[in-house]
Amino acid sequence: MMAFPEPLLRLIQNLARLPGLGEKSATRLALYLLRRPEEEVCELAESLREMRKRVRLCERCFNFSAERLCEICRDPERDPQIICIVEDPAALSSIETSGVFRGLYHVLHGLLSPRDGIGPRELRLHDLFERLKREDIKEVLLALSPTVAGEATASYLAEVLRDFPVRITRLACGVPMGMDIRYADKLTLKRALEGRRPL
Repeated sequence: MMAFPEPLLRLIQNLARLPGLGEKSATRLALYLLRRPEEEVCELAESLREMRKRVRLCERCFNFSAERLCEICRDPERDPQIICIVEDPAALSSIETSGVFRGLYHVLHGLLSPRDGIGPRELRLHDLFERLKREDIKEVLLALSPTVAGEATASYLAEVLRDFPVRITRLACGVPMGMDIRYADKLTLKRALEGRRPL
């Protein structure tokens, strides 16, 4: 005998497919939604439906957008001569939250990972190279995570981008604020020492 009616079980199964949600978390969330006012749940359902219908990739940088070009690419206050290469829209969002970077972006939608079958053709690299030919770009900032896949992608891009007349830069890496230096790994310390600057 089922503990929950079929429509509730179906919702639990659908929620459990989401990353970071197991069956227990999905059950808690489904029961929470069941107790919310109908208008609130309908608004959630409508926002999901509208997201699927309207959100697409920006034709220039491949960030998420509700229009042909995203808000960042349409912003005339941005410096079009600097583009920041990021792995995905979440990384772009993190950089935007800092409020410091005022250039444009290019979203790869992944990182090189031969073990997972992700090579240069699976990323938005061809589109990046076309942008570099078409637009007046002076600097390419590689803002990729210092993981094995991130390092491999950054190395590959640094090599290929040498064929273009652009300055190639990389986000500084080092010891994070509040971290005890005794617990930093070798790569973090190496990056921190290489990226040191005068005070």
